[in-house]
Amino acid sequence: MSNERLQADAAMMMEAFAEQMSGIAEIQRNRSQLTATVTACDKRISVTVNADGILIETKFADDIKDLSYEEIALAMTQSVQAASAKVHKQARDLMQPLRERKERLPRLSELLDGAPDLGEMMPLAPPASIAPPDAAERRREEEPTMVFGDVEDVRPRSIVSDTDR
Repeated sequence: MSNERLQADAAMMMEAFAEQMSGIAEIQRNRSQLTATVTACDKRISVTVNADGILIETKFADDIKDLSYEEIALAMTQSVQAASAKVHKQARDLMQPLRERKERLPRLSELLDGAPDLGEMMPLAPPASIAPPDAAERRREEEPTMVFGDVEDVRPRSIVSDTDR
């Protein structure tokens, strides 16, 4: 009898896994099409980022010359950051139904005594700093603290740098 129960649980888990993978593939396709646009300085500046928060379009209005270079630079930085936050929220919203479905599934530890819950064992990357390159926040020399949590909460990080600092 327990063997039949184990087979039924395994079949349920495999079916749920197949549904999860299908759902993830669809979400990835939809996510890849996301963009977010933000305007600044009375719509003199417009920036659009892709799903990864990468700037893909910049538009300046004809009256951009009324702004100083410092105003343009600050508005560009803040606009790209805002657009990036906006597209990341859209991506989180896309993932929400999948997270809810996952929460309804039994955990591995519920099926097998002593088994770890693997999702809680993944270390989370700390949020990337939005401080300028020379800011005091970036000069901290603390030991990194490992934080663990669910895999979906990990935020994308850039591995490309065009300057050494």
